Amino acid sequence: MIDLKYVDKSYRLSKENSVRALKGIELHIEKGEFVSIIGKSGSGKSTLLNIISCMDSNYSGEYRLLGENMRDKNKRELAEMRNKNFGFIFQNFNLLSKLTAYENIEIPLIYKKIPKRQRKKIIRKVAQSLKIENRLNHNPRELSGGEQQRVAIARALVTEPNIILADEPTGALDVKTGEQIIEILTELNRKGKTVIIVTHDLELSEKTKRIVTLSDGQIVSDEVIS
Repeated sequence: MIDLKYVDKSYRLSKENSVRALKGIELHIEKGEFVSIIGKSGSGKSTLLNIISCMDSNYSGEYRLLGENMRDKNKRELAEMRNKNFGFIFQNFNLLSKLTAYENIEIPLIYKKIPKRQRKKIIRKVAQSLKIENRLNHNPRELSGGEQQRVAIARALVTEPNIILADEPTGALDVKTGEQIIEILTELNRKGKTVIIVTHDLELSEKTKRIVTLSDGQIVSDEVIS
């Protein structure tokens, strides 16, 4: 499903200086895996996430998603691949404060031009599965951190993506609420979703089935959890 070969990424700091953020990354993730990508700040996690999610095409090497070479895609085609295949969950939820939970969840469906009546059915079904159906008319400021993250997960799921990318999904939550969010992600994986968590939290990574460790732009460990 996800296949990176000899992927390098550098950032130019000045005419004379640049920093090499990724160094010959080789990574293969199969459909239905539950993977965590871990490493300290500056290890290259966010850079790798941007490439996997088709946000960044300025790199060397090869990246194939579902067998298609992403280096051959233009910006519009990359956006189409991103919108079709990925659902995103962020540490700080990234909810629009002036919109209700329902309206936040609705955004990707509007972009996909799903009819209003169908949008309502989809949102109600996903909200019910995440136990937030009675919070849909509330603004984010009226929700707890856990409820906000559930809204963010609902927003990621309504388009039925193949892959869930979660960037520090429990970083802004207390321990108990964080555990509930991990249970939701684990259940999504049981239902066949490919789930990739990017984190610096070792305890969180141990909840997944595979841990890929980055250090100084390189994969230093790739461990399957029994």
